[in-house]
Amino acid sequence: MDTYTPEQITQRLVVLRQEHRELDVTIERMAANGHDEFEAKRLKRRKLQLKDCIAKLEDMLIPDEPA
Repeated sequence: MDTYTPEQITQRLVVLRQEHRELDVTIERMAANGHDEFEAKRLKRRKLQLKDCIAKLEDMLIPDEPA
């Protein structure tokens, strides 16, 4: 991922954040309607993966500071 430009990273962040929000809405809807718990766990796991990926990409945008 180090070969991506800051603009590409920013664009990817937009996509991942959107997917994260959509999963949040889907999970809430499933909980309200009492849908399959296994599917909800799978979606929550994916949401956590997205959160980790978002954090890594955000870190890539922060320039390294000399010690």
